[in-house]
Amino acid sequence: MTWSDHVEAARLALPPSARTTGATRLRQLGLKVGPPSPLHFVVAGDLHLTLDGVFLHRTVKMPPHDEDGVSAEAAFIAFCAEARLIDAIKAGSVLLNKTAMDRRLLERMLAEEPWRRGAAEASYVLPFLEGDCRSLPESELFAYVLFAELPVPAVNQVIELSDGAAVTPDLWFAGHGLAVEYEGEHHQDDRAQYNADIDRYAAYRRSGVPYEQVTKERLRSPKATVRLVHRALVDRGYEGPPPSFDGAWPTLFMALRELVRRARTA
Repeated sequence: MTWSDHVEAARLALPPSARTTGATRLRQLGLKVGPPSPLHFVVAGDLHLTLDGVFLHRTVKMPPHDEDGVSAEAAFIAFCAEARLIDAIKAGSVLLNKTAMDRRLLERMLAEEPWRRGAAEASYVLPFLEGDCRSLPESELFAYVLFAELPVPAVNQVIELSDGAAVTPDLWFAGHGLAVEYEGEHHQDDRAQYNADIDRYAAYRRSGVPYEQVTKERLRSPKATVRLVHRALVDRGYEGPPPSFDGAWPTLFMALRELVRRARTA
């Protein structure tokens, strides 16, 4: 059985009013975030039902939903109840970029229904969402740079090179003329993307624009990735402070519920 088959099987075993939510709903929307199981569903009322591999949430009022699951805004709020800050930043940023989630609708739901599970956590992460990030790794890379207190780059901003070519670097440090690009598996597996990358890097070289490539493997070492970007900035004349791995940095890897608790008791 595929993951979708398991979702459908759970749906058949649950009341007709049950809808997918949280990470399960976000996976249905195309984002591979959170663990694939248990599956998350929500139902209105005080229904107690135990199913293997299914977590059934109960609510006093169903959020907006369609025949499959709750809205992207509601699913994101539910996801934030259990997510780390970095994972919520990644998911929320890409949802905004893909227009699957509307920031205004999200803000309205948080303002009007602050009692919802995950609302306080979603409110906490909202200021850190970057809707110009096109993928989860791009958003992760941007968050690492931001929380390490390096200069804030533009995200997917079209720039014109000296030879007239237009490129869109993942991160662009305009003050230092540095591009940083994420290289995921699809950059190698997709031949069209592979050739487009070759052309883009050739254009950078012709115009004398330095660039750094961050691979999937490099991204697994957040601090090493940040140091790579910092070193490239220094090579371009950056004289600011080095990356800070104190302060805000550790919060990236903490559960949002813990960050909210700390904020309330501060």
